[in-house]
Parts: sequence; structure tokens; C-alpha cells
Amino acid sequence: MTAATAYATYTQNNVQIESPEKLIEMLYEGIIRFCSLAKKSIEHGDIEKRVYWINRTIAIFVELINSLDSKRGGEVSHYLNGLYNQQIKFLNESNAQNSAKHLDIVIHVTKELLEAWREVTANELA
Repeated sequence: MTAATAYATYTQNNVQIESPEKLIEMLYEGIIRFCSLAKKSIEHGDIEKRVYWINRTIAIFVELINSLDSKRGGEVSHYLNGLYNQQIKFLNESNAQNSAKHLDIVIHVTKELLEAWREVTANELA
């Protein structure tokens, strides 16, 4: 089994198990975790791992952008699209400058998004 096949199977299984609300929460948590790992890689001077973790984080933001529904989401969808693209810009700057400064911004913004997401989904389920 190739890595791509294994990943596709894993993703498909998680999609079947988790609700869309939980998946978004997991993506935000992944961003925070991967940015933290990228920061540690910068601290340890590990360029290869820094690039790896930042690229993984960018991939999550791309997935979030692709999941936006501008017909149903309207202004919120448009706002999130711009916000996600700004975070990708910060990630690329962090990678180019080998600096954790922009990673801290991405972590802060994502923590705020995660908190808001949890609040909104908790109110919808109540």
C-alpha cells in the first residue's frame, strides 16, 4: 500500500466517522499543532522539518479554503477566504525568513478561530 493510498483511506474513514463540525475543529487543531512543531524546528535549526511542518499547515489552509461555500456562507465565507489566504502568506514569510514571528500570528489567529468555532457549534447543538 502506498503512502497516498494509506492517507486516502485514513481520510475517508475519518470523514465517515466525524461530523463536518468536528472535522473543522480537527483541522484548526492540526494547524496549531503543526505550527508549534515548525517553531520547534526553527529553534533547533532543522530546516527540513520546518519546511515540512509549514507545508502541512499550508495544506490544511488550502483544504479549508476549498471547503468554503460562498453561496451558503456569503460574507463569512468571503471573510474566511481572505483570512486563510493571509495565514498562508504569513506561513510562506516564516519559511522564507526562518522566523517564528509569523508562526505566532498564525497560531494566535487559529486559536481564536477554534474558540469561535467551538462556541458556534456548541450553540447549534444545544
